[in-house]
Amino acid sequence: MKTILLAACLTLVAAGAQAALRYDPTRMNCGKVQATIARQGAVILRYQSARVPGLPLYNRYVQSERFCDIGEIRARAYVPSADTKSCPVYVCKRPDFDRHFRRRILKHL
Repeated sequence: MKTILLAACLTLVAAGAQAALRYDPTRMNCGKVQATIARQGAVILRYQSARVPGLPLYNRYVQSERFCDIGEIRARAYVPSADTKSCPVYVCKRPDFDRHFRRRILKHL
């Protein structure tokens, strides 16, 4: 019984890990990067940093807010692709309400 339970748990973990596929955007043109995100809904893009050689960068990029957690919004981001240095894509992030509040206060001082 323990073996079956352990196998079931490992299967669930493996299924969750495969939910978002990983791609290297520098091996695709910008249109293909955007089409892949649109087709999959959410993907992980992994590429090398342009500023720090050898440093891998990665993030989860989404098609719409439907793929974000509760309380997150879709925000524009840019990744390098084979044909451009800044291909527009979207990430999920928590809104920074404090920044807007500070801007309003400082504007009136």
